[in-house]
Amino acid sequence: MTSLLLDHPGIDIFNFRIYYYAICIVTGIIVATSLSALLMKRRNMSPDFIFTLFIFCIPAALICTRLFYCITDGMPISRWFSWESIREGGLSIVGGALGGVGMGFIVCKVKKVSFLRAADCVVITILIAQAIGRWGNFFNEEVYGHAVSSPSMEWFPFAVPVSKLYPDNGVAAFSDPNATWHYAFFFYESVVNATGFAILYTLAWKWANKPNGLFVCAYFVWYGLVRSVMEPLRDAGYILQGGGVPWSLVFSILMIVGGLAGIGVLLYFNYRKEGAALGSKNGDPCGITDFIPAYKGEQPYFSKINMLGGNYPPMPEEETFRYKWERFTAKVKGWFAKDKTDEKPTEPTEQPTENEQPAEPTEQPKREQTEDEEKK
Repeated sequence: MTSLLLDHPGIDIFNFRIYYYAICIVTGIIVATSLSALLMKRRNMSPDFIFTLFIFCIPAALICTRLFYCITDGMPISRWFSWESIREGGLSIVGGALGGVGMGFIVCKVKKVSFLRAADCVVITILIAQAIGRWGNFFNEEVYGHAVSSPSMEWFPFAVPVSKLYPDNGVAAFSDPNATWHYAFFFYESVVNATGFAILYTLAWKWANKPNGLFVCAYFVWYGLVRSVMEPLRDAGYILQGGGVPWSLVFSILMIVGGLAGIGVLLYFNYRKEGAALGSKNGDPCGITDFIPAYKGEQPYFSKINMLGGNYPPMPEEETFRYKWERFTAKVKGWFAKDKTDEKPTEPTEQPTENEQPAEPTEQPKREQTEDEEKK
């Protein structure tokens, strides 16, 4: 495995190279999607709804990730989506987050689902996707800080080697004695984002008594703070500043301001409606009581994961995964058994030996005559 990482910056399949950077991005998306589905089930929503969001939001996020980078980097329009330019890289997570959330709002409006309630289950998992995706920068040897000033600080993960011999292979850079060591800002951001995800996800898992949308705003505050601190400290070559404006820093500050303003607005309106900033004094203190289905006619059933699982009946046996799996395996076994029966030659019937005589038929008991028969 180590040899593979040293020889290539990706995996070659039928002469097509899949870069480790792309593998990190896709892995982050899959992990975030799975955790979002689990949180939806926890917060009284159908986990199947995540697939609807996945179909629309992921492409929108990827397109906006590219657009934000191209626009803020001052790239000519003719190169925005050219194959050669895309293969060279160039993405901005800020654009992806804004594009994905925007498309999620449209999908929820069309499906008539509470956007803030659904977004609370999805947006905070973007942090873990970003934490995993940042490791793609390690493989590409990018998004690092200035060179370290002392040899005693040349150790990973505090710093990362950048090699001219292996400009697109972060693992191979360790084998270059002339590599220059830089502060590993991709690693710092990955750890901080993973920490933020752990905090927000834990709160979302345990805390029902809150206004919907609070975790969405908390995400923008957290990520905005992270980027506003990290962005100015990066190497100048990795700061998006088309037209002389540090766009990522500007949008990071806007995220903080917008997130804090959103929290204030949510608490204010919740107080006006429910009589308390958090929860409710007038009615239902839980913001997740109504079950949100993914399709028409979907019924909720008892679940230990669901906060309100005790309110629902148990799932019918024929709808459980175990029942469907047992039926499937039984059907497969039946197919194999049938094949073996068809292949087995028929055995000749045994003929009785000379000493063996066929059994004589037993006499049937005589039927007693009825009175009418006697008269005849």
